[in-house]
Amino acid sequence: MALWKDPTPAGGPQAVPAGPPPARAAEKPAPVQPVAEVARQPERQPGAKETIIAADLAIEGKIEGAGHVRLAGRFKGDVHVDGNLTIEQGAHLTGEVYAKTVIIAGELHGNVNGAARVELLASGLLSGDVKAETLTVAAGSRMRGTIESGWEGKGARPPAAKA
Repeated sequence: MALWKDPTPAGGPQAVPAGPPPARAAEKPAPVQPVAEVARQPERQPGAKETIIAADLAIEGKIEGAGHVRLAGRFKGDVHVDGNLTIEQGAHLTGEVYAKTVIIAGELHGNVNGAARVELLASGLLSGDVKAETLTVAAGSRMRGTIESGWEGKGARPPAAKA
């Protein structure tokens, strides 16, 4: 008596060859699909490099450059990059930020100046002022500060009205 459902077709049992199963050609394993990340990936500029500050690092100083920066640890100081800045969930940055795109999933204590796009994700906290062309704020995020957004010219002030 079998404890499982018999997969034999209705026509009756088929003969099972005796002995070991025939040798199979070596098969390549299927490629592993990457796991979805918590923070949304910004668009990458061709040829731009990304610098990662790991979760177990605490650094104080200044970051300047043309590439992208991904912060997973703690950083105290100003960040001036021509690329993108991503603050991962659990990361802390204290200082001024000048970047093309800023994605905040962790904590930023400081101002964002002249960004084309700022995204505050659901796990993000921003304590400071924002001057950006576009600001996206997810439900559940926390923010304290002033915002200048929607003006052309990287967060520039609107032209003065004529009297």
